[in-house]
Amino acid sequence: MTPEEIRFELKEAIRQFPDSPGVYLMKDRREKIIYVGKAKSLKKRVGSYFTGKKDVKTDILVRRIRSIETIATNNEYEALLLENTLIKKWNPRYNISLKDGKSYPVIRVTREEFPRVFRTRRIIQDGSDYFGPYPSAVTLDAYLELVNRLYPLRKCRGKLKKRDAPCLYYHIHQCSGPCADMISKKDYGKQVRKVKDLLSGNSESLIKKLTREMKNAAADLDFEKAARIRDSIEGIGKIDEEQGVVDFDQEKRDYVALEQEGEFYTFVVFQMRGGKLVGRDLFRTESPVEPEEALPVFLLQYYSRSQDPPVTLFIPFPIEVELITQYFMKEKGADVSILPVEDNKDRVVMNMARENAIQDGSRRKQSREKHEVLEELQQVLSLSKLPRRIEGFDIAQLSGKYPVSSLISFYNGKPDKKNYRYFRLKSLDGMIDDYESIREAVARRYTRVLNEGLPKPDLVLIDGGKGQVSAARGVLDAIGFTDIPVAGLAKQNEEIYLPGRSKPILLPEGNEALRVLQAVRDETHRFATSLNQKLRHKSVRAERLESIPGIGPARSKKLLTTFGSLDDLCAAEPSAVAEAAGIPLKKAEEIISVLLEVNGKVKNES
Repeated sequence: MTPEEIRFELKEAIRQFPDSPGVYLMKDRREKIIYVGKAKSLKKRVGSYFTGKKDVKTDILVRRIRSIETIATNNEYEALLLENTLIKKWNPRYNISLKDGKSYPVIRVTREEFPRVFRTRRIIQDGSDYFGPYPSAVTLDAYLELVNRLYPLRKCRGKLKKRDAPCLYYHIHQCSGPCADMISKKDYGKQVRKVKDLLSGNSESLIKKLTREMKNAAADLDFEKAARIRDSIEGIGKIDEEQGVVDFDQEKRDYVALEQEGEFYTFVVFQMRGGKLVGRDLFRTESPVEPEEALPVFLLQYYSRSQDPPVTLFIPFPIEVELITQYFMKEKGADVSILPVEDNKDRVVMNMARENAIQDGSRRKQSREKHEVLEELQQVLSLSKLPRRIEGFDIAQLSGKYPVSSLISFYNGKPDKKNYRYFRLKSLDGMIDDYESIREAVARRYTRVLNEGLPKPDLVLIDGGKGQVSAARGVLDAIGFTDIPVAGLAKQNEEIYLPGRSKPILLPEGNEALRVLQAVRDETHRFATSLNQKLRHKSVRAERLESIPGIGPARSKKLLTTFGSLDDLCAAEPSAVAEAAGIPLKKAEEIISVLLEVNGKVKNES
């Protein structure tokens, strides 16, 4: 069927849709659900997709629709809940589907007879209380350390088992010992409530209480206890400083900001509790819908995961909030006010949330652009897959001396320095042979990759032309890595050479795909040259030392290893030099004197 025929059939089907609330499911040619939406009137809402001029992202969705199903509901609220359920179940391509832009840890206080407290990244809907998330792991660990110091709860997992004597945690003051009846259930519950107060940011009353206890301990001459309490007060103060945003409004408030570019969305939620910023959530998603439609869907998905709805929820622009407010009341038992920002104090926090969303959107854009460049490079080099990991080789030597090969790694278009390596070439024996140098370096690298099962690169780039590329290709084929593509980039005219092709590929100056290859090539050259220079410098230092009578290669190496450089050796005490080299003191003085003279550093000393 032609696109016009498909569109005609869909419009005819929509004429039969009910003029009532419900949910619609759009499917592609494989009968896969690609979009789920809700509507006050199914006929009007679905029909709107096929009338008037649509923007590019909506038009892409419409062109992929092959059939539409509807599910009628009694009212729009039921449609809202059903839409949320179906999105979670089917995860349609064009719906808002929350993906953590960064997975922040939270602190969990379990719902047990004797609760536990620990860090986690998993939210389990079992009645446990969660605090956070904490963008800084340092802050989270400081909270847990403080909890263990002030109100140590049990560490053992699962149901509490009774014991005759408490475990080691009790004896090191990391547990209050409920398993051995060292604390009553009532007193343990008081500790849990204090832990929740602390994690909620209600620290002012706690600091006052601890200050009184510290003074009483000092008055009783229990200075060790007073010092422990003082450290706890300082710990609370440090955590409070790290919260970053503080005001005097104790009400629970959330601020939701979004940034949109095309179909790419970033949502950021700032959580204010007890007058302090205690958490930040960041989510990424893709959807063709407009922000006014995306925001309510996000709110429903986000707060269906959350156990802690706010009293006031600030949003970036006005929307219809009746259904979301109804959801909070019915599903969460919370009367939540949903408002756009008006007050200056709230505008400051909202602007911070929006700035976070903008920064993440900018990072995503750069990542997408880099991905597009790698796609172009894939096309230019006729690669079977995206060249995410590129490994580059270059050779450096000076008249056949100190030959080295660099191996550098780029991942997603950026240097991956932890995977840089170098090879001191052994097979040349003073000869100058770039082809043999490449063969040795490539053989050593990929023999190890083969033997140790290391990840293979998506592309190997050689600094050189047709001969160097052929040398590398021959080694990889011999090892059995026929699936690793090879290319060469020659400096003179920036020509790209591929195995088996007589003519090079020439890309225009400034081409982004060419720039990726140039960046890899230039980094291989820099890394190889810097290593060659270090070896030459090290050799000159050794030769200078070995020119002194009585200092051979072994003592020269030992002195340079001990003192690091000739300057440091010259500045050392003769006794230290004598001890390091195992020589008499007089000989050590002679060595220092000769080195100072050679370096032109002789000073007239009285």
